[in-house]
Amino acid sequence: MRLLLLAWKSFCYALGALVVAVLLVQTWFFVHVCWWVRYEPAETAFMQQRLASLREKNPKAELRRQWVPYVRISGNLKRAVVAAEDAKFVDHEGFDWEGIQKALEKNEKKGRVVAGGSTISQQLAKNLFLSGSRSWIRKGQEAAITWMIESVMDKRRILEMYLNVAEWGNGVFGAEAVDREEERDHHRAHGRGADTLTARLRAPAQLRVSPFRRFLYNAGTSSTGCSSGTCAPHG
Repeated sequence: MRLLLLAWKSFCYALGALVVAVLLVQTWFFVHVCWWVRYEPAETAFMQQRLASLREKNPKAELRRQWVPYVRISGNLKRAVVAAEDAKFVDHEGFDWEGIQKALEKNEKKGRVVAGGSTISQQLAKNLFLSGSRSWIRKGQEAAITWMIESVMDKRRILEMYLNVAEWGNGVFGAEAVDREEERDHHRAHGRGADTLTARLRAPAQLRVSPFRRFLYNAGTSSTGCSSGTCAPHG
């Protein structure tokens, strides 16, 4: 009986320590999310992973990045990204449940993971803090961080951060960095230019966009206006 009591106490202590550790980790995430409501992240988890990967091949490799305020980002680019990545961005609260259901059905039909159903908010959470693994623990943490982001940031700030921390090329982060690399100004991007940049989000390591992919984006996401559910936040 005494041994059983000691085992129970040990279990309770271990469980309590685990709960405290989880709460501390979540607090650390939340403090960072709150800080980034007003300030730009110096570096993200995904940037660190990408830099480490690049330096395996070239020890002197560096990331290319330039932060751009929301008001200076092309409206066409904002709309193209929202239409291509998360058409219900302005309407949902971080999760597109219909999109997730469709992704699950598609993956089940194919017998492998071919679609994720992640929203822009979820992708931002992953880029800021997490690895590219597909474990249930990571997905659970992604959901928690997504909730934090949606709780303290407005849609404009979420999209601004996403456009500035997403990888648009091999080691190239932020739309401005892409344009500097190509010696052109994305603030003048119109129609096809915005769609070509958007295509890079799907396969950032491929610096050249396939003609078929470019055609799809030109045909499907170019628009000077925007329909319900696909508008980017004004600014």
